[in-house]
Amino acid sequence: MTLSPSTFSITARSLTRPFDAACARLDGLGFAEALWNKRLDVWSADPATQQLIAHRLGWLQALAFVTPQVARLRAFADSVKRDGFTDVVLLGMGGSSLAPEVLRQVFGAAPGSPRFLVLDSIDPDAVHAAMARARTTLFVLASKSGSTIEPNAMAAEARRRVVAEGHTSWSARFVAITDQDTTLHARAVADGFRDLFLNPADIGGRYSALSFFGMVPAALMGIDIAALLDGARTMEAACRRPRAADNPGLALGALMGAGALAGRDKLTLRPSAALRSLGLWVEQLVAESTGKHGKGIVPVTGEGNDTTLGSDRVIATVSVGADAPPGPDRPGDKETPHIRLEMPNIEALGAEFLRWEVATATAGLLLGVNPFDEPDVDQAKRATRVLLDSYRHQHSIPLPEPHAAISGARLTLSAPAVNELAGRPAQSFLQVLGPSDYLGVLPYLPSDDPAWEDALQSLRAAVTARTGCAATLGYGPRYLHSTGQLHKGGPTNAVLVIITADADEDLAVPGEPYSFGVLEMAQALGDFTSLERAGRRALLVRLPRRDVDLLRQVAGVLLAEGR
Repeated sequence: MTLSPSTFSITARSLTRPFDAACARLDGLGFAEALWNKRLDVWSADPATQQLIAHRLGWLQALAFVTPQVARLRAFADSVKRDGFTDVVLLGMGGSSLAPEVLRQVFGAAPGSPRFLVLDSIDPDAVHAAMARARTTLFVLASKSGSTIEPNAMAAEARRRVVAEGHTSWSARFVAITDQDTTLHARAVADGFRDLFLNPADIGGRYSALSFFGMVPAALMGIDIAALLDGARTMEAACRRPRAADNPGLALGALMGAGALAGRDKLTLRPSAALRSLGLWVEQLVAESTGKHGKGIVPVTGEGNDTTLGSDRVIATVSVGADAPPGPDRPGDKETPHIRLEMPNIEALGAEFLRWEVATATAGLLLGVNPFDEPDVDQAKRATRVLLDSYRHQHSIPLPEPHAAISGARLTLSAPAVNELAGRPAQSFLQVLGPSDYLGVLPYLPSDDPAWEDALQSLRAAVTARTGCAATLGYGPRYLHSTGQLHKGGPTNAVLVIITADADEDLAVPGEPYSFGVLEMAQALGDFTSLERAGRRALLVRLPRRDVDLLRQVAGVLLAEGR
């Protein structure tokens, strides 16, 4: 099956019959036509659900919205270069930041364009690093709702740094991307931001890569956005094909959905080297769209290509041009359903954004969930607010009692983990992993430090090698806006390890009584509380200091006792 600008092929193997049945169901529904014509009855017979979905289908017209804006985007990017900005820092979380981060890692800033950095962390070390050149930096505040706590805290610190550098007209060094009539919209107008880009309100954050949330950053990086959009238009035409097996979006979604319904709920993404970061965006799209009501697809990204896979996997390889796809097949891959996606060049990334959006919506339909809501995301937000309110009154955050300690690192189990361990010590936490489970490693640590990354990747690889269970890695608080919905609302096969360590140098949040470090700890503890309430087996590891050797020691004990 061939299309321009990309090709795809499916080897369904053990999923041949379920895949064929999924395609037949989609064909029977006339789903391709129903999707693009926004037929609400195909999703649900419930009027309330239909109403919710009706307000989240704007991504289907994202190309029609953004294409007339190309000239404006180019002129805006040219003005930023002309005015001497050396850096652009995007402040955002989740759907507002992940597509720009993928674009940054795949393309990088073009010659003559400012350096581009995405700050999607409130870790004090990350905030310090991102603000290092505030004197010549343009800050892009991206938030669909305009009220997300993390980017607003980042923006407050960015403003403080800009003013400290002597720029009294600080707002001229800020740009906003948001929806109409949000608090950020009002603030950008009142304060006189350099520019304001208003996105259609019916485009959900994780489906916004081809809207202003993706294309404003792309223009600032000097990427050929017209080429990105051209590829996406070609993909849109292909994704309108009525027969599911010939439709690149529906076919991928059919394999994903059929796999999850048949017990192969771990979607293993294997991109070639040039596309390594694509998983960051796919991870949020798939996890947050499908992980609810006890159902869901678990995206596994950033895993070593030599990992032996279990019987709960589906593989998706993505390659570009002459950049060879990952391979060859490993032991355990022989019976694993596999889809191969091949892009002719990196400009076809726009086409991939659209393909995966269509595929994820399709998979949601097959699973019987609304792929456009996130009903469990607010749990952790509410728990975080409670902890921050406690800090405002008591100047401290209540910490849970540890069940064990390893060289000063304190280990606390959730109640479901205590029940399953049945008297065994907290150090044996990994013993709760069963054949269909997956481990989520969730550190609140610097995401760009190679030493931490190596230690964390080693832990997840060792767990998979010893147990056969898939293991994922997601940095906090980024994962709260990505896989967090799946952890709490998806199947009960999630086993989570949250890891915290206080930064050596904290940083106050301007205008608040707490610091970035306190906010980070509140989010970690808030999520741990939410996971416990959702009945999840979770372990909180609190390191007394930022010491990667101590983390390795703790990991070694957990692995040794988890046999």
